Amino acid sequence: MKSSTISKFVCLAVFIISVNSCSNQHPENKTNKALSHQLVKKLTDVIVVDIFTPPVASRIYANCALAMYEAARFGDEKYPSITAKLNGFDPMPIPEKGKEYDFSIASIQAFCETAKKVTFSAPEITQFQDSMIKAHGAGLDEAVIQHSVAFGQKVADVVAKRLSKDNYKETRGFERFEVKTDDPSRWVPTLPDYADGLEPHWYKMMTMALSKYDEVNADPFPAYSTDTASAYFKELKEVYDISKNRTEEQTDIAIFWDDNPFVSQHKGHVMFQDKKMTPPGHWMAITQKACRDHAADDIASAKAYAMTAVGMYDAFISCWYVKYNTTRIRPQTAIQRLLEEQWVSFIQTPPFPEYTSGHSTVSSSAAEILTSLFGDGQAFTDSSELEYNLPIRSFKSYREAALEASVSRVYGGIHYRSGCENGNKQGKKVAAVVLNRITQ
Repeated sequence: MKSSTISKFVCLAVFIISVNSCSNQHPENKTNKALSHQLVKKLTDVIVVDIFTPPVASRIYANCALAMYEAARFGDEKYPSITAKLNGFDPMPIPEKGKEYDFSIASIQAFCETAKKVTFSAPEITQFQDSMIKAHGAGLDEAVIQHSVAFGQKVADVVAKRLSKDNYKETRGFERFEVKTDDPSRWVPTLPDYADGLEPHWYKMMTMALSKYDEVNADPFPAYSTDTASAYFKELKEVYDISKNRTEEQTDIAIFWDDNPFVSQHKGHVMFQDKKMTPPGHWMAITQKACRDHAADDIASAKAYAMTAVGMYDAFISCWYVKYNTTRIRPQTAIQRLLEEQWVSFIQTPPFPEYTSGHSTVSSSAAEILTSLFGDGQAFTDSSELEYNLPIRSFKSYREAALEASVSRVYGGIHYRSGCENGNKQGKKVAAVVLNRITQ
């Protein structure tokens, strides 16, 4: 054998050993291309395009993620039903004996059929659904594919039945929020759009783990006052002072956690909108990162999505009850009245009462559930905002991220500190109920 040929064989052998060595050190865990991650990312993209509000987005994520999990969980008998522990769900179907299933295909069917019922993009989702089933069904017997699709449809039908009675359709026709200007402490619409109060009846939605919208209460907050020595005025002045001396870091934090799905930009007589993820979408992206970091398999990832989404859904209901029960004035309105007439918040003030902070409540709930699943002190890097031209940020734990999301609303000028800190506490209480209900 010629030396050149020998050299080629030696190089090939070294290459194979090297590849195998790398593979052993960094095994290709299928979670890197987990089906659940693909499904949830597609849903997030749809939600961004369809411009759903944060509370409505939480309903979409929760129902779709539960459908995905309930269909996928039969791939491993150690995973119990989650919906069996929640309010309003009929029993989920059981795979028939003697039939062979692919539960990945079943979960695609369950997820996508549910998504089509809660979004405006059914044709796009159907196209995605068909391509995913085709890819996962390659090489499978046609009967297996048919059984799997039929089973996933049965799961979706159970979720659809609950969707039909969760009070969503009814709340679309309820009365608009009444604006009262005779009470100086009460929320009123703010510029640039002076929009009506968003989802004033959201707390009337059927809860999933909470027994009722008011099962979890928020701590009291300082009463509105024009007295410069009052606790309220000090909170107001803090927001104002930060706006005048905001550091680069505070600015970055405010922008990173803005998560406003529909920011109005006004240029003279022209108005256009910037589209971004909602707070639930941001935390579903963090959930994906947690699953990847911990090499969670597909069913474990589906479970993490479902539990996190349920926590955020109930957190919105709890928070929105407090918001429209307290109708607390926003800093922008009070600062314009008491400190500076032309003042506007750094990030756009959303159209609903201040107390408690929705982002704080939802972020805290999500962080507590992720902590319960993956442990405390789990450092991670959040690059989910890169596609929206925002930088990467790193955190020592999920709880630290939630605290930063909370204080970002003070830096952005849209919340008082008490609204954020008490919202964070409220979210923890919601998560405790959710975890107790699901794991009992």
